[in-house]
Amino acid sequence: MHEMSLAQGILDLVEQSAQREQFTRVQELRLEVGALAGVEISALQFALDTMSQSGILHGAQIVIDTPPAQAWCMQCSQTVEITERGQACPKCNGYQIQATTGTELRVVDMVVID
Repeated sequence: MHEMSLAQGILDLVEQSAQREQFTRVQELRLEVGALAGVEISALQFALDTMSQSGILHGAQIVIDTPPAQAWCMQCSQTVEITERGQACPKCNGYQIQATTGTELRVVDMVVID
């Protein structure tokens, strides 16, 4: 379950930001996890909820957005939306597509308390 290590990395990033920017708590943490990131959203949410029982994320609302992935189809020269790797192009049914977005895992923003 690599979501626990991802959650720890997110917590470390938040704590580093708190030290650098001198805030004490996070009220809201917004993450973006692309559809192709290979992350089980419910497991990541559980891991973050578990790790936020105390410390800087205690009581924080954690919001995880999951934007759809996009890919470039080499056959029809179109940008298309896909939901998983290996999927055919929804426009031409070709399989020569290259993911261009959707692999991201990032902290989008935080609402903090001094």
